[in-house]
Amino acid sequence: MANELQGKKVAALVEKGFEQIELLEPKGALEAAGAKVDVISPQNGTVRGWNHTEWGDEVNVDRTLEDAMPADYDALLLPGGVMNPDKLRMNQTAVRFVRQMFDDGKPIAVICHGPWTMVEAGVLKGVRMTSYPSIKTDLKNAGATWVDEEVVADRGIVSSRKPDDIPAFNQKMIEEFKEGRHGGAGTRERAETARAHN
Repeated sequence: MANELQGKKVAALVEKGFEQIELLEPKGALEAAGAKVDVISPQNGTVRGWNHTEWGDEVNVDRTLEDAMPADYDALLLPGGVMNPDKLRMNQTAVRFVRQMFDDGKPIAVICHGPWTMVEAGVLKGVRMTSYPSIKTDLKNAGATWVDEEVVADRGIVSSRKPDDIPAFNQKMIEEFKEGRHGGAGTRERAETARAHN
C-alpha cells in the first residue's frame, strides 16, 4: 500500500474554516500511499482549520489558488466544514478549478459540506453521492442522486458524510485515485450512460 499512489499529485482545495480532520487525515493517508498533496487556498502562507466547535490549527499553503493549475494535478480532495466550501463556492477561480478537474475526468474525493463547491460548479447532475445530511436537498436540486451511506463512489467521485466515515473514505479515495482518470477532456461518462452499460 505504501507506493500505490507514487507519482500522483493531489490538490487539496481549502479556505479558512475547513474541517481540520477532513483535510489532515485524508492528506496523511494519501501521503502514506506515496502521493504528493498540495494544500491550495486563496489564502497566502497559512490557512486556519476548524476543529469541531472551535478554531483549529494553521496549515501551510503550498500554492495559492491563483498560481495553481488543474493540469498540474491528478486528483482533487475537497474537505468540508461549513465556512470552507461556503467561501469557495463564492470564489469563481475555485469554482472553475473544480469544474476543470471534473471535466478532465480526474478523480475527486469530497466529504461533509465539501460538495457545495461542486454544486456551484454545476457538475453533479446524475452523480450518485452522499454528504452531510443537512445539504442533501442542495445536492438533489443540483441533479445528484443522494444516498445516506458511509462512502459512495460513482465514476471517480468519492463522497462521505462526516468525520466518522473517514476510514472508509480514505480507503475508497486511494482506490479511485490509483485508478486515475474517468474519461477526460469533457468525456467523463455520465450517470445515464454508465447505468445503460450495466
